[in-house]
Amino acid sequence: MTNDPIVFQMSIAKGKPQSYRKDKPKTKKICPFCDVEHLTDIYKQEGDIIWLHNKFPTLRDTVQTVLIESHDHNGDIATYGKEHNRKMIKFALNCFEEMNSSNKYRSVLWYKNFGPHSGGSLIHPHMQIVGLEKEEGYKYIYPNNFEGETLFNESDVEVNIAQHPVQGYTELNINTLKKENLDLWADWIQSGVKYMLNIMYNGRCDSYNLFFYPREDGGICAKLITRFNAPPYFVGYKLSQVNDELTLDKEAHRFRKFFDNDSKIE
Repeated sequence: MTNDPIVFQMSIAKGKPQSYRKDKPKTKKICPFCDVEHLTDIYKQEGDIIWLHNKFPTLRDTVQTVLIESHDHNGDIATYGKEHNRKMIKFALNCFEEMNSSNKYRSVLWYKNFGPHSGGSLIHPHMQIVGLEKEEGYKYIYPNNFEGETLFNESDVEVNIAQHPVQGYTELNINTLKKENLDLWADWIQSGVKYMLNIMYNGRCDSYNLFFYPREDGGICAKLITRFNAPPYFVGYKLSQVNDELTLDKEAHRFRKFFDNDSKIE
């Protein structure tokens, strides 16, 4: 297997707005996603959820799009009302499937960055859907990355703690098998985000990534990964690490209990 990295175009990135820069300019700049009146190249919109072309296509041989999740600059999946989160997840899935079924790309990636350690550049809540014209974006992803210790399996939604994580140490997989119960799927994703930020690691996690993977059986997996400094085994060798069985079992029981309590709210 050859390693064909995606080329990052620094000349384009120079003008890209940044929320996490340490050398912030003296003059306060308007968040581009808050300035809805001047947004351009909008593909689709439903209320304050907007799918549009990325003004800063920093990756060569790609079509980069952005999905603005909400008008709330400081919002996130963890803070949305349940109905807005369900609506946003369904909207994003439709956008991903539209791009993925166009047959214009070798592969299409859908993901979200949150927090200063996530690799993102803007605080305003958004996702990214990126069409790779020449690269197979899933070449290092395997079916067992979506498997693990199951803590819920009902109504075509299966949730587990990954035993074969992509990076490690603790990854939450929320699988929907037939896409017939997207509300429940979205609710588990929302509870997973809350759990990672507030319960797991005793609230020390301030960043996460959310990745979506089309499964070979026609379903889709939403994978939540906490973000700290990447472990050296992964950085240097692409070797993921996983917590021991006792820790995974404990985390599975705590997450299931958290979801049961969280689902009673609202």
